[in-house]
Order: sequence, then structure tokens, then C-alpha cells
Amino acid sequence: MSASLDAATAGRLARGAARRPLPPVFARLAILIALLALWEFYARMFGDPAFVRPPTEVVHALFGKILAEDTVRQAILLTFWELAVAFALAVAIALPVGLVVGATRFTHRSLFPVVLLLYAIPQVTVLPLFILIFGLGPAGKIAFGVSHGVFPIVVNVVAGLRNVNPLFVNSARSMGANRLQIVRRVVLPSVIGSFFAGLRLSMTMTLLGVLLAELYVSTAGIGYFTQLYSETFDPAPLFALITVLALMAIALNEAVRRAELRSSRWRG
Repeated sequence: MSASLDAATAGRLARGAARRPLPPVFARLAILIALLALWEFYARMFGDPAFVRPPTEVVHALFGKILAEDTVRQAILLTFWELAVAFALAVAIALPVGLVVGATRFTHRSLFPVVLLLYAIPQVTVLPLFILIFGLGPAGKIAFGVSHGVFPIVVNVVAGLRNVNPLFVNSARSMGANRLQIVRRVVLPSVIGSFFAGLRLSMTMTLLGVLLAELYVSTAGIGYFTQLYSETFDPAPLFALITVLALMAIALNEAVRRAELRSSRWRG
């Protein structure tokens, strides 16, 4: 009897293993390949060569023109350096500001409306002011990128502080924890999820700010060459530069994701 039960159990396990779905990476690759195939078909059959080129020509332009020309390679490195510096400065500024704004009910009610008011201002309208203050060089583009990246972190950190469970704080206080221990052991672990959500948004917004500054007031960087290729109706290197930007954003997003996983191991 037990042998028949073991055989039946083994059969069910084998059938369950056979029905196990494929890893999500295969679905992502299938979607990507299908989109590239559709793009290739449309560009070759119906697309205007002045506005769209197939992916095969984009790849050729990436290695034959973008990465082969020294000026474009330097522009890519310059944009990546500006983005990294602007993102680091945005985090260094926004984290303490968010902690101060969300620390108490008084600071939240006094300062958070000011943060939201500044956040609501379209940043591109104050670009000339940044250029007047910081100049046309990398400093102006970095400062404009910082102005885009600060607010998502501040807003998310404040939201995380407001959502800290007061029962946890009262329990820690009843067990003799001082204020520093409460902040370290209760408040910061509760805020870390909101903080990294703000980092992801901040990275995207910082990249947007740097590119906007390069598009309008710069003669260097990816934004400048993007505008140049679009004005000269050369879409293959234009799409190649967009691909470089996408890979840059993916790399930074993956770095933030890994940092989040490393800092959240305690969650199990």
C-alpha cells in the first residue's frame, strides 16, 4: 500500500515539474525579439528612410559611427559622468532634507507644502536661470540634473516617514530604546523601501534634466548629438544614441536594485 502511495506521489511531483512554467527571462526575450522583428519589417517595407531605419542599420551605426568616432565616444562618457555626479549630489541633498521635513508633524506641515510647490514648477522654465548661475559647462548641466532628481527622493522619504507604524516606535521605547536606537532600528528600516523607490524615480529624472540641458544649451554630450542627428535627418545614429541612453539607464537602475537587495537582506 505504501509503495503504491509513494509511486502516486512521485507521479504527481513529476507532472508538476513538467508543468512548471518557463523563467520570465524567456518571455522578455520573446517580446523583445518580436518587437525588433516588427520594427525591422515596418522600417524596410513602409518606413521613410529620413525618419526611421531598421534595427540592423541602427546596430551598424552604433558600432560603425557612434562608437567609432572619438568625439561621440567622449560625448557619451561626458554625459555618463555628468549623470553620475548629478545623481550622487541629488541623493546627498535629498536624503537629509527628506528626513528633516518628515521628522515631526510640525516640520511636515510647515515645509512639505513648500517642497510640493517647488516640485510643481516645470523645471525647463527655469533652465535659463541655471545657465546664468552655473554657466554653459558641465556645472550647469549637473545642477539642472540635480534639480530634477532631488524632489522624488524627498517626497518618497517623507511618505516613508509618515507611514512608520507608531506601535513599533512605542514598543521600542517601552523596551528602553533611546531616540538614536529607535531611528536606527525602527524608523530607517521602515523608510528604506520608499527611499529606494525614490532613487529609481530620481535616476530617471536626473537623466532627463541632464539631457534637457544638453539639448538646449550645450555643444557637447549625448543630447547635443541627438539634436544634431535629428536636425540632419540621420535616424540610424539617432536611434543608436537612444539605445546607448537606454543601456545607461538600465545599468544605473540595476545598480540601484542590487543596492536595495543588499540593504534589505534583513527582510528575508
